[in-house]
Amino acid sequence: MPCETNVILPSMDDLTPAVGVEKQGFLHISIPVGMLQCNCSIIGDPVTREALVVDPGDEVSRILELLGRHKLKVKAIVSTHAHIDHVGGLSKLHKYTGAPVMMHREDLPLYQAMDVQASFLGVMPPDVTDVHQLLTDGDALQWGSLEMQVIHTPGHTPGSVSLYMPVEAGKITLAAPQLFAGDTLFAGSIGRTDLWGGSMEAILDSLRGKLMALPDETVVHPGHGPTTSIGEERQSTRPGRRATLA
Repeated sequence: MPCETNVILPSMDDLTPAVGVEKQGFLHISIPVGMLQCNCSIIGDPVTREALVVDPGDEVSRILELLGRHKLKVKAIVSTHAHIDHVGGLSKLHKYTGAPVMMHREDLPLYQAMDVQASFLGVMPPDVTDVHQLLTDGDALQWGSLEMQVIHTPGHTPGSVSLYMPVEAGKITLAAPQLFAGDTLFAGSIGRTDLWGGSMEAILDSLRGKLMALPDETVVHPGHGPTTSIGEERQSTRPGRRATLA
């Protein structure tokens, strides 16, 4: 289920949100970055122009260009998990914006092992930065008139989190709930569990006990690939699904 507030920007040729995006209550720009095309999300308050940046994995110059064009001020940089394709740009984006970097405590060892992850992919390790705030399950992140809830969803990594915006997202009413799921849930599949700290048992517990408890109309923004919805993933019988969620 596509979200009217979602703008996919595969290139720098189209930097203007679709008509009516800001009328939905918030501004969302999704930009696939890096060799693994991680979906970096910019989530902004259209009135105050304050924004969160979620998973700036690479191509920070493109992210900064978007922020500048939309006159957005970054209040926080949030990592859903510490795999290299999601955190490669944390240090550079923090350097240019001064915004605090946030991730779950359980992923700090993974973040501090960028050399190991880079070697696995055959690339140079990115710079790392301090993590300024450790996220925990149930935290509320507030910026402008918006608010989202942190849900600890371990399994893909020990410290994976999903970020949930209910319909009443702070002082703004959204057309539908929004979930930024990182690599826990994709359209038609779930995150892999065969890398550092992964656990099939934990990811199934996260999916069944937490994400599948959300409303069916919740729009899911995965860490890679297209949007989907909780209802669609609950009922999906697509070939290739790696586990039953019901």
